[in-house]
Amino acid sequence: MSGRVRLGLVALLLVFLADQGSKWWILNAADLPHRRVIPLLPVLDLTMVWNQGVTFGLLHAAGAFAPVLLAGVALLVVAALVLWLRRAETLLAAGALGAIAGGALGNILDRFRFGAVVDFIHVHAGALEFFPWVFNLGDSAIVCGVGALVLDGLLPRSGDGKGPLARARG
Repeated sequence: MSGRVRLGLVALLLVFLADQGSKWWILNAADLPHRRVIPLLPVLDLTMVWNQGVTFGLLHAAGAFAPVLLAGVALLVVAALVLWLRRAETLLAAGALGAIAGGALGNILDRFRFGAVVDFIHVHAGALEFFPWVFNLGDSAIVCGVGALVLDGLLPRSGDGKGPLARARG
């Protein structure tokens, strides 16, 4: 197993454990389902949301079978990410793929356990919403992982020393 694959699998495991640990704390220690909202900062609350949809609550009205269907599709995506990880050319790509897979697995486990994903991070500015959705650590890892993959695609590779944008400009 290459160092890149090991890095990706470690990232997957760390993100999965952080995601599930934070959700355990939110549900049990903080008792957020009962408390509903815990203000932390003027721009940040812990807010309990049971997300029955896809990312950011999309497709939340798809019916009782939706959690199983969504979890099945997500498992296929994770399998594809692990296959991609085996061919990752850089450490950044490997870590990003692992982070995306770990976040997705955390949300899949929620769907099987609860029929919905545990979301609790709410960023706002009083009545103004910076980001109108409530999310979790797994969602954050997925978004950051995708951003890292985009960055990886723009970085120069060995050989001509130019990234895709520099090559496109000539």
